Amino acid sequence: MPSLTAEELERHRRELRVHCYRLLGSYTDAEDLVQETFLRAWTKRDTFEGRSTLRAWLYRIATNACLDWLDGKARRVLPHQLTGPSDPSVGLAPRTDVPWLQPFPDHELAAPDESGPEAVAVGRETIELAFLAALQLLPARQRAALVLRDVHGWPASDVAGALGLSVPAVNSALQRARATLRESLPERRADWRAATEPTAEEKHLLHRYLDAVRRGDVDAVAALLAEDIRTTMPPWPMWFRGREHVRRALASSWDPALEGYVGEFVMRPVGANRQPAVASWTRRPGEPAFRPFAISVMEIRDGFFTGMTAFHDPALFPAFGLPAEILPADR
Repeated sequence: MPSLTAEELERHRRELRVHCYRLLGSYTDAEDLVQETFLRAWTKRDTFEGRSTLRAWLYRIATNACLDWLDGKARRVLPHQLTGPSDPSVGLAPRTDVPWLQPFPDHELAAPDESGPEAVAVGRETIELAFLAALQLLPARQRAALVLRDVHGWPASDVAGALGLSVPAVNSALQRARATLRESLPERRADWRAATEPTAEEKHLLHRYLDAVRRGDVDAVAALLAEDIRTTMPPWPMWFRGREHVRRALASSWDPALEGYVGEFVMRPVGANRQPAVASWTRRPGEPAFRPFAISVMEIRDGFFTGMTAFHDPALFPAFGLPAEILPADR
């Protein structure tokens, strides 16, 4: 009987966290489910007989742990999946009753130049936010079948064994899951890039954006936006479609004379979901330090921002290795 050590389990932590994140849509829940996976694996270590690889055995345990966790829980979403676009002049209170999708820090992913199964599992467009949001539309078992089959490349028979289904049932679930994704993802699959580091053009666009925000120049920001841009900011349920609506929303929150003024900004580039991203801190008049505001994940096409999802959740900042405050002298 093969032996199993804690060190052997630990070697798979990073890729299992990504796997659980795809199924759950939550970085924080994914970390909890990796711990649950290791607990189940350690408890069942005497049943691991080496007929499959340790990696496949752990993926099977992790998948079923996630399915147990998802049972009866609402799917994680983004604001534009709940309602139509909002009027910039009408504010809404944050919604804490909705389980929101979360971003994933790039430093927790396999490096793009790594080889082997772990890098293959995360080195694809299937870690981008748009794919993750569409994936959460699927019933949990369809979601698991699609991830195991289409992302990890498992044979249908292995997927069936992991999920306790017949091969025909797996193929039926995959057919329905793929149809749902086709309706939710870009019409042209070529719109999807392989997940790589941001290009020089994207970095330049991000630099121009950071500079415009630091200066509080709403018009300069608007010039970087695509005409049909979509912006969201969970846990606020409203979202905006179109350059002019976004410009109006920014103008109302960046004006010190208005009630909705969010304060001065400090911004730094970060990596999230293998997409260009920015972390921001704000300081209102009279406050001694800049506090975490949002982690914004960007979509770029043809030299313009086509989407911005700003996750207003200070609890995410430690996962990205970001400080809880920045003093004015350090900005």
